[in-house]
Amino acid sequence: MSNFTRDYSDRGDVPGWVLITLMTAGLVVVMWAMAGPALGDVFTNAIDRVLSI
Repeated sequence: MSNFTRDYSDRGDVPGWVLITLMTAGLVVVMWAMAGPALGDVFTNAIDRVLSI
């Protein structure tokens, strides 16, 4: 028999980390939705300038 015992007191705050992860993903989605078209325009303008040289 092993003397190894599990100590579950160091598991951390799993629900807290899940909440932080979901909130971060939500913020990324909102920011992407707001900034996506502007970033697309910037990229398109940059490519057009490079190709017109």
